[in-house]
Amino acid sequence: MRGDDEQQEGMFSYISPDKRVPQEHPLRRIRVIVDRVLEQLSPRFNKLYARAGRPSIAPEKLLRALLLQLLYSVRSERLLMEQLDYNLLFRWFVGLSMDDAVWDASTFSKNRERMLEGDIAEAFFQGVLGEARAGQLLSDEHFTVDGTLLEAWASQKSFRPVDGAGKNKKDQEPAARWDENNPTINYRGEKRSNQTHCSSTDPEAMLARKGRGKEAKLSYHGHLMTENRNGLVVNTRLTTAYGSAEPHAGLLMAEQLPGRRRVTLGADKGYDQREFIEELRQMGITPHVAQNQSGRRSRVDQRTTRHPGYEISQRKRKRIEEVFGWMKTVAMLRQLRHRGLERVSWMFTLAAATYNLVRMRTLMPKCA
Repeated sequence: MRGDDEQQEGMFSYISPDKRVPQEHPLRRIRVIVDRVLEQLSPRFNKLYARAGRPSIAPEKLLRALLLQLLYSVRSERLLMEQLDYNLLFRWFVGLSMDDAVWDASTFSKNRERMLEGDIAEAFFQGVLGEARAGQLLSDEHFTVDGTLLEAWASQKSFRPVDGAGKNKKDQEPAARWDENNPTINYRGEKRSNQTHCSSTDPEAMLARKGRGKEAKLSYHGHLMTENRNGLVVNTRLTTAYGSAEPHAGLLMAEQLPGRRRVTLGADKGYDQREFIEELRQMGITPHVAQNQSGRRSRVDQRTTRHPGYEISQRKRKRIEEVFGWMKTVAMLRQLRHRGLERVSWMFTLAAATYNLVRMRTLMPKCA
C-alpha cells in the first residue's frame, strides 16, 4: 500500500543533536580534544571578560565555530552563522541545543579584539600541542622549517606611491585616476617597489613573488616548523614578505627548540645560506638543509651529508608542504580574509592548530 506524502511539521523533538551524530563521525574525536584544551583555557577567558554586566556569547562556542569554518571551508562568518542555524552537526559541535538561537555574524568582529588581546590562538595552539605531547606523538629530535607566501586581502590598485613620511600620495595624483570605484589604471612602464609604494588597504602587506618569472602580489609570509615523526606543526610565525624572511623566521623558531639533546633541522635549498647554517651550528643544531646546486658553493658539507640521517631528513622535510597545501585549500588561506599582521597571524596560528587536530584524530587511540 502506497503511503501518503504528508509533510506536517512536528511540534516537539525528543532526540538531542548528540544522538543524531554518528558515533564514528570524525568530529567526535576532535571535539573531545578541543573540549580538554578549552577547559584548560577557562582561567584565561575569565580574565578577558568583566565580572558584571550582560553575559556574552561563550568564547568556547566562538572558537568551536571558527574551527568549523576552517574544517569545512566556510568562506565567510555570515555563511557560517547560516550553516549553524540549520546544520545539526554544526550545532552539536559548537554546543547549541535544537532551540538555541544563533548569534549575529558581527559578534566575531566585536570579540576579535578581545581574542587578540588575550593571545587566544597561540594559547589554543599550545594546548593542542600539549595533548599531542601527552599522546607521545611529537619528536623532540628532528624538525623541519619552511615558509610560504599568503596573498593579502588588498588590490594591486591600492599599491600607491608614498611620500617621504610614508603616506599615500593620493591627493597629489590626478583626481580622475582615483575618484572612480574601480578605475582603470595603466601601470606599464611604472616602477613599483616596497620602498616607494604602499597599499592603502593593508599597509603592512608587501609586494612579493614566488620566483623568477612569477607575478608579484601583495602578500604576507607564513612560516611553520614541523616535527618529523608525524608531521605535526610545533611552531608558527607570520612576517611581512621581505626578501630574507624565511631564514630569519627559521632562526627565531629554532631558538625555541628544546636544548636537552642534539637536534636536526631540515629545510629546502633556499635556506642554504652561510649566516643561517652558522647560526644553527652555534645553537647546537645540525643543519639538514638541502644543498644548493645553482652554481655557488653549498654551505652544507660532508660532515653533515655523509650521515644516513641526512637522507631521511630530506625525505621527511617534504611533508611540511602537506600542511601548507591543507591550510591554503581547506582552511582557505591562499587568499586571506583579514588585514593587518596581527589579525592574519592570529588566523594563521589557529589554522595550524586545526591542522594538528585533523592529524591527531587519526593518530591518537580511539579511547582518547
